[in-house]
Amino acid sequence: MRIVASLRLSLLAQRGHLFCWVPVCLAMGIGLYFVVPVEPSGTLLISAGAVFLFLAIFKWRREADLAAAIWALALIAGGFALAGARAHGVAGPVLQWRYYGPIEGRVVKIDRSASEALRLTLAQVRLGEVPPDETPRHVRVALHGEQSGVVPAAGMLVGLTGHLAPPSGPVEPGGFDFQRHAWFQKIGAVGYTRSPVVRLDPTPIRGSIYGLRMWISAEVQARMPQDVAGVAAAITTGDRSAIPKAVTEALRGANLAHLLAISGLHMGLLAGFVFGAVRFTVALFPWLGLRVNGKKIAAGVAMMAAGAYLLLSGSSVSTERAFVMTAVVLLAVLLDRRALTLRAVALAAVLVLLMRPEALLGPGFQMSFAATAALVGIFGWIRDSGWRLGPWWLRPILAVMISSLVAGLATAPIAAMHFNLVAHYGLLANVISVPVMGLLVMPSAVMAAVLAPLGLESLPLWVMTQGLRWILSVAAFVSGLEGAQGMVKGGGRWALPLLAMGGVIVLLWQGRGRWGGVPLMLAAALVWVLTPRPDVLISDTAGLVGVLTDKGRALSKPSGQGFVARNWLENDGVLLAQEGAAKLWEDVQPLPHLGAVQHVVGKRGLAQFSGCAPEALVISSVPFDAPVPCQVLDVEDLKDSGAIAVFLTETGVTLKTARQVAGRRLWNDAEIRAEWGHQ
Repeated sequence: MRIVASLRLSLLAQRGHLFCWVPVCLAMGIGLYFVVPVEPSGTLLISAGAVFLFLAIFKWRREADLAAAIWALALIAGGFALAGARAHGVAGPVLQWRYYGPIEGRVVKIDRSASEALRLTLAQVRLGEVPPDETPRHVRVALHGEQSGVVPAAGMLVGLTGHLAPPSGPVEPGGFDFQRHAWFQKIGAVGYTRSPVVRLDPTPIRGSIYGLRMWISAEVQARMPQDVAGVAAAITTGDRSAIPKAVTEALRGANLAHLLAISGLHMGLLAGFVFGAVRFTVALFPWLGLRVNGKKIAAGVAMMAAGAYLLLSGSSVSTERAFVMTAVVLLAVLLDRRALTLRAVALAAVLVLLMRPEALLGPGFQMSFAATAALVGIFGWIRDSGWRLGPWWLRPILAVMISSLVAGLATAPIAAMHFNLVAHYGLLANVISVPVMGLLVMPSAVMAAVLAPLGLESLPLWVMTQGLRWILSVAAFVSGLEGAQGMVKGGGRWALPLLAMGGVIVLLWQGRGRWGGVPLMLAAALVWVLTPRPDVLISDTAGLVGVLTDKGRALSKPSGQGFVARNWLENDGVLLAQEGAAKLWEDVQPLPHLGAVQHVVGKRGLAQFSGCAPEALVISSVPFDAPVPCQVLDVEDLKDSGAIAVFLTETGVTLKTARQVAGRRLWNDAEIRAEWGHQ
């Protein structure tokens, strides 16, 4: 009873601050749906929804004890049901075999792959003789080879001859699950073509938001110098397809890649500039300023500008969050309320999770809300404590420095977990770049948009060019400094949830109990550090093998399966290219409890195979039927298991497969889709 009484008192102390926990509880339910090893049945999903309604009504109808705890359980159940409903709502056919032949479809997205190849996402797909009910709703095709003639455009109906395959699973157990990502993107097949793209209709369909975005992007690129055109298009329309790979890597190395993602910085700068410009314009005319509330008119116009920017920038998770935050702030101006609070952040998170529960798993959602919540919390504490950031002329500089430091500390663990990269001089780069973005680039972009119908956009675009050149030169300089980038190894799958929950408790809990989040963050660090890397990794096609040595991970091939190789090496926390890692293969020694590791590549490798010792492990990229005394894993064995990780312990060998970690879910199991009628 004493424990219950203490819990009640602790919850009573949270009154007035409980709304901020709504997205946390929703996220717990959503996360629970994604980590269960077997797809929940329809009965379980309906039951979870019923639990949410029952508990919500119970709290509504009565003043129940521990009402906050009841709401928490209701929201967790609601998040679980919401994620399941979303997963079934986006369901569509997934290609079950490798396909080569004609592909027809309408272009709905254009971007670039990691190798910088132009990539098309097609809708209204037709695949040769494949029945319509087995044809994916969307396919994604990378364009390789000579692509002369037709330039694909949004809305264009195109035809090509290419290779398609089902979306692949994680490159290693517990790694990024592309099958799940593709499922929620409604992509049922991915592939490539080396043949030219053919236009099947005379003109693309007009009128779509994406088509308008791509048209604006093309116009921006045509009017800007080549060295900044791609970045200018990215920050105005969200189209990153024209950014060279070297520029992207330099921005990442300097921790400036967030400037490419249209987020709170861009949305805030644009809305702030429009707000200030409108209010100043109203003040220029005394007869108008005395009769209307210029502040509220400016807030309304700024909100419309922010909404237009949301549509034209692609409505990504970070942009949606930024728009909701901006709209809340401007609405507070209209209602004469204070807006920069954690409740506004919580409201934005709730809306994003309701629309796209799967966003919870992405780095965009995690980094965006981590940075925003930390910034609002810190600046709210500074405001409430009465601190002054020095004299008026120093305050903007200190505000930028504090913002960069706080946002960097909040997002660094998340970025390291997802990308294994740490930018050591990110604070320096942000301090000397972000003000340029706010004072030159974004205001110039707004002025160019306003003056473009009059043909007077040249001057603001020139100013925008100078600002972008400064930012890119800073990125190139900082990323080129010795030791500018560091790599960290991947942590366990529970490290990030523990870290997030610890940070949430420290930020949101009222009273001394908030420090209870610190042990959780320390536990996350321990999980991260103590989680071992696999001694042997085998790709899901058996086309690449990696063995961990004292000098790094030795790879069985110097080329081929580059995406897999790059992810393995990054997760090991080393800056090593595949070719360099392949040079270590010749020095791989027999492993304890496992013996020698041999890789048979293709039919030629199988023909040259000369045998193996009884304790050896042979991995073959082709079916292997020869009677041998050693253990063999071939491509057929890996069809069901996916990628395999081998861990060596003092007592023996432990195998972990990608399927064991990912479970049997809608996005990776054809039998489950068939049971639900999604095939």
